[in-house]
Amino acid sequence: MFDTVILLTGPIEERALAPALRRHSADLDVRNVKTIEELEVLPRALLARARLIGFVTPVIVPKRILECLGYGAYNFHPGPPHYPGWVPSHFAIYDQAPIFGATVHMMHERVDSGPIVGVELFPMPANVTVARLEELALVALARMYWNLSKPLATQTGPLAELPITWSGRRSTRRDYAALCEISAEISKNELERRIPVFGNGHFGLAPTITVHGHTFRYQPEQATSP
Repeated sequence: MFDTVILLTGPIEERALAPALRRHSADLDVRNVKTIEELEVLPRALLARARLIGFVTPVIVPKRILECLGYGAYNFHPGPPHYPGWVPSHFAIYDQAPIFGATVHMMHERVDSGPIVGVELFPMPANVTVARLEELALVALARMYWNLSKPLATQTGPLAELPITWSGRRSTRRDYAALCEISAEISKNELERRIPVFGNGHFGLAPTITVHGHTFRYQPEQATSP
């Protein structure tokens, strides 16, 4: 019997996402988890009655958990189907992509590979920052979550799949780190593409260059008071 939804997301997001489900099913048991450790300790009997929803989460749900869920798992990915993987906004800006967006899909063992059930695309704004692009993707995800909240809360069968498939390279933290490694031969144009995207030290990674055995790390300019 389907009676539980497990929200894999942050505490701030949970406060908005849980009520959207309960408005369609007042008796629905909505449980919030933030980490793989919290997910692992949930009873298998509960998982058998549950559907899992991941919303902009870095947690990769392992196969052993996915197989225990009686009503499937869905992920709200802050990037379009042609940007699967880690921090798609950074790579899309670096690639100077003309289109970005957000994707909702069934979770499979392999990250960002399951059937797609929702997509929203929009033109890439000129000179957009990482923070702004992530904000636009989050707004798109929120709209799709609101529209899909009823079937997610009430429908026992899988959500309807779209005739859209994943494409493009699946980005990883290793790819990000590689783009932070700056060669002494790098061109001016290439350096100017990387610095705005990778130069703020996100995830503890920043552009670095090694010269004669010494490694130098890029430090963004600090804003000065007038």
